[in-house]
Amino acid sequence: MIDVLVLDVNETLTDMEPLRDGFEAAGLPRHTLDEWFAAILRDGFALTAVGAYATFRDLATELLEAHLTAAGIEPTPETVGDVLSGFTRLPLHADVAPGLQKIHEGGIRIVTLTNGAAAMSENVFRNGGILPFLEHRLDVTAPQRWKPHADAYRYAADACGVPVERMALAAVHPWDIDGARRAGLQGYYIDRRKTPYPQAFQEPDLTVPDFEALAVELSR
Repeated sequence: MIDVLVLDVNETLTDMEPLRDGFEAAGLPRHTLDEWFAAILRDGFALTAVGAYATFRDLATELLEAHLTAAGIEPTPETVGDVLSGFTRLPLHADVAPGLQKIHEGGIRIVTLTNGAAAMSENVFRNGGILPFLEHRLDVTAPQRWKPHADAYRYAADACGVPVERMALAAVHPWDIDGARRAGLQGYYIDRRKTPYPQAFQEPDLTVPDFEALAVELSR
């Protein structure tokens, strides 16, 4: 059993597909979202690897400006702000609210831990009905180490006052699961897309299709 369930946010809880509308409104192809988001993670991981740090928003802004410039579009603060504000309006995946409600009712503490800004998701969680289930909404500003660095997960453990061995991370990203497991947490792979888990990473302790299935597993 675990005492605390740590949740990744982007893509794990939120459906990021509506962000494509913002890219299209800015004059960029809808598929730009995929390359842009992957590049944000790449640069955040790279800085963490060399002991440096930049915020998600700063990297997201610079990379979006680069995409706009490459497409011959003048990057204005208004255009960039309109795209990034889409994060505050994302819907939750349909399984999230019912699944987390059951996990919460089962007595497991729930916190979020994101490489983005915790404040960006407050309205998303409120509108999605899960804010009352969350004990803490954490980001990597304090440790200044992006997940999957161990310091990010240890920061969450310190915030909750529990050893890492009593925590588990749930995420759709294998790199996040691997990082959590190497830091001493359990790892729960939320495999909505039935994507094979990379063999190079440490295996998850559980693989489930969604949070409702995870709630069933945690109640056993």
